[in-house]
Amino acid sequence: MRKPLAKPRNRNAPADPALLGEMAWIAGGTFRMGSDDHYAEEKPTHRVTVEGFFIDVTPVTNRQFRAFVEATGHVTFAEKAPDPKDYPGALPEMLKAGSLVFSPPDHPVDLRDWSQWWQFRFRANWRRPYGPGSSIKGLDDHPVVHVAYHDAVAYAAWAGKELATEAEWEYAARGGLDDAEFAWGAELCPGGRQMANTWQGQFPFENLALDGYERTSPVKTFPPNGYGLHDMIGNVWEWTADFWSTHHPEDAPKACCVPVNPRGGPEEASYDPAQPQILIPRKVLKGGSHLCAPNYCRRYRPAARHAEPVDTSTSHVGFRCVRRVPLTD
Repeated sequence: MRKPLAKPRNRNAPADPALLGEMAWIAGGTFRMGSDDHYAEEKPTHRVTVEGFFIDVTPVTNRQFRAFVEATGHVTFAEKAPDPKDYPGALPEMLKAGSLVFSPPDHPVDLRDWSQWWQFRFRANWRRPYGPGSSIKGLDDHPVVHVAYHDAVAYAAWAGKELATEAEWEYAARGGLDDAEFAWGAELCPGGRQMANTWQGQFPFENLALDGYERTSPVKTFPPNGYGLHDMIGNVWEWTADFWSTHHPEDAPKACCVPVNPRGGPEEASYDPAQPQILIPRKVLKGGSHLCAPNYCRRYRPAARHAEPVDTSTSHVGFRCVRRVPLTD
């Protein structure tokens, strides 16, 4: 059995509190988690109770992540060459530092083949989001991307925070609108207004950019939800602390049995059955991204979820943090 994921050592937070970002208090409560109307992994809808917690108002930005790297010397997963022992059968020429970058085709493709729009680019990382020759100049207020799970956990520990559980994240994303389809109500674009950075047009070859952005957008560009949180939907997917499960548990038969602060499924069940030779745990991503489109990935909803291996980084995955104690220190 694989050992549990280790927690990094805590590090001193920066002297400038602004680098840790704003946080909002989310009072605890009971809500209906999941959805019975979309993808199978979101079923069944079930009641869950979470206790109160603080959560970052926005995803962690490039500015904030840079401060962490400068303070700690952290080297992200995408900046390290993979160990051949962890990837049996991998081509030696592919075992180089890099990350997955969205590379849109200019024509319709088979939507069952994600390799048609994702490309592993050597030396792509959080500093060079599109690969060699690119940079994050002018993108300080955009969400940091190309961060693997352990990078997110390391940042959170340095900041004196943690990653949210899936239940906490979804409760916060709903913004007090229990059972609403979207974080802002019943319509994707109420009155024609773009409420989040998602994809308009036929994915992946036609990006109409009606929301003003072809890739990531500065945090706080779009309206906050009912709890004052920005980008809980769209822009970038966000890591959570929970191991992936293929479906939710059944609803509790009685109110007394509703789970409190659930922590997801077991690590062993999170492995990808399509790659039984590689025991890489998968964590739950939430929120969708700028690549979610009506014709392909309708995961721009609080209930939506996605499995992501902890060793994977991409140009559309970031994170935000929570804190489960009052900010009094």
